[in-house]
Amino acid sequence: MTKTLSDISEAMRDIDFCMLVSRAPDGSIGGRPMSNNREVAYEGTSWFFTCDDTQMVEDLTRDPSVGLSYQGKAGLLGLVGKPGMFIHVEGHARPVKDKLLFAKHWREGLDEWFKQGIDTPGLTLIEVEAKRIHYWDGMEAGEVALGAPVEA
Repeated sequence: MTKTLSDISEAMRDIDFCMLVSRAPDGSIGGRPMSNNREVAYEGTSWFFTCDDTQMVEDLTRDPSVGLSYQGKAGLLGLVGKPGMFIHVEGHARPVKDKLLFAKHWREGLDEWFKQGIDTPGLTLIEVEAKRIHYWDGMEAGEVALGAPVEA
């Protein structure tokens, strides 16, 4: 059975960390672990907190094309039941500096990384708007298309 965007969003909320992959200035691919704080909107938009002086912000300001890779939990010890769900999101990212959005997306525990809360100097939200989502769930695989086609 083909999964819907709602199914994928629900699964993404159950996976806290993903790898956010972007293109570096020399054309190479760079990735870093990011927490979505279990906040994934039904329309396919993901939000990540970071600081504005990171290589990632520089990379996506120059080239907004990004990938998000998620891996869900497998069955008992990965031996019984199906493997965990894998999700890859292809989309466009942009840095956002808006305290109202910071407050809206702030979650308990973020102050461990950002000591001054939404007033942390350089605090930035990365908004990733999904354009295409691929998933693998056991023997089932599929794609959920969103928005305009992603350019190669």
